[in-house]
Amino acid sequence: MDCARLWLGLLLPVVAALDFSYHHQPEMEAFLKSISQNYSSITHLHSIGESVEGRNLWVLIVGRFPKEHRIGIPEFKYVANMHGDEAVGRELLLHLIEYLVTSDGRDPEITNLINSTRIHIMPSMNPDGFEAVLKPDCFYNKGRENSNFYDLNRNFPDAFEFNTVPRQPETVAVMKWLNTETFVLSANLHGGALVASYPFDNGVPATGTLYSRSLTPDDDVFQYLARTYASRNPDMRKRNPCRTKIEFPGGIVNGYFWYPLKGGMQDYNYIWAQCFEITLELSCCKYPRKEKLPSFWNENKDSLIDYIKQVHIGVKGQIFDQNGTPLPNVTVEVQDRKHVCPYRTNKFGEYYLLLLPGFYVIEVTVPGHNSHLTEVTIPPKSQNFSALKKDILLPFTGQLDHIPESDPLCPIIPLYRDLQGHSAATKPSLFLFLVTLFHILFK
Repeated sequence: MDCARLWLGLLLPVVAALDFSYHHQPEMEAFLKSISQNYSSITHLHSIGESVEGRNLWVLIVGRFPKEHRIGIPEFKYVANMHGDEAVGRELLLHLIEYLVTSDGRDPEITNLINSTRIHIMPSMNPDGFEAVLKPDCFYNKGRENSNFYDLNRNFPDAFEFNTVPRQPETVAVMKWLNTETFVLSANLHGGALVASYPFDNGVPATGTLYSRSLTPDDDVFQYLARTYASRNPDMRKRNPCRTKIEFPGGIVNGYFWYPLKGGMQDYNYIWAQCFEITLELSCCKYPRKEKLPSFWNENKDSLIDYIKQVHIGVKGQIFDQNGTPLPNVTVEVQDRKHVCPYRTNKFGEYYLLLLPGFYVIEVTVPGHNSHLTEVTIPPKSQNFSALKKDILLPFTGQLDHIPESDPLCPIIPLYRDLQGHSAATKPSLFLFLVTLFHILFK
């Protein structure tokens, strides 16, 4: 970083430090608006919709280009307070916002992260539920559901079975939001346990449920992502920090293995929004005393930052025809890990594939043409907050008007019902057999 940038950081505006307490909707809005006004060059505040009771669902974007998508800049998001009574994540994201904007120009690592990423932060997906909590409790509060008494983390379309519950305004707003951005990586923050949970949350035999788990084609990446977060959190690393019946070795767990659920947001993100998402359970107590908030921030700050960095693993690029025209909405998949809803380029012809270091064959498919194969080797570490850049030039001229804008193979219905086993990860192993047996005997 050059000296000019560091000196500029010293001249940035200073806002009053955010206190460690629970911030209700008016206080949260005032804080977000203050940040947006005082750091307008790197933030953008907007609402993606309203709750049942008309409260705004605020999102603050932090990035050097916060108001619009830029080619090669991946989109990351954090969402908290999906359950209104799980309040720690809400406050952690407010402190994360403050930490990011006040560190820009002062901390080289944070500055590089802001230069290379658009970070979307939604502190509260269920503001009505949060406001409904009158007497905070560690285990259950009235505000878990939204004002229509629906659990928002059971309200999304499900890839494994029909989810017939009425779609709620908060859920509809999030689904529309996912379609407006090219999100690559995400996490949603909860409370009531200490563990990083990864997809799938629901499943069928094709995904491994006969062995008490449900795995994605990208299981290696998801386990890596979950471990990345858990490894920097001292309490989450413990085998059973909340003293529950189920232990979480290394602080991670497959969602289905823990307990199956229908209509979860992380599965929806991965299947229909092309966004890898995990669920972070950050506190044994759902709504702890405010005096505990400083320790939660100290225990999670490094994990929150490190997890954002993982949006820069793998490979990214654009797909062009032979005239150099970007091709939107063409399928881009790794040969041995294809998704049930194929991943496609965005309107700029961009693709992002989160992958661990190794050798891969990327298959690009344009309707009416043979598939095009490209070999890539991803190095052990990403360079300068960037995935491996691999633009692909196809040996023909694309007819952009004839490429369908939507995929008829990916409607919002169960997609896994008749699928055969899609990954070697779903096959049994001795280790998994022993883990499953332990789970059955001691659950």
